Amino acid sequence: MKFVDNLKESYVELVHKVSWPTRKELSKSAVLVLIASIILALVVWLMDFSFDKIMTLIYSLF
Repeated sequence: MKFVDNLKESYVELVHKVSWPTRKELSKSAVLVLIASIILALVVWLMDFSFDKIMTLIYSLF
């Protein structure tokens, strides 16, 4: 019965106590996450590209 009680309490909390974001807030957050993800991907790509070029240069010396 403890599991069922926990499930009921969770449902009541989700329906009555949680403040859900508006569609506008959700859209703004999604755009922000998308932009941050793109910037992070570009930084990682730039680091990878730079490391590749540096290692190619070092290997060409030997």
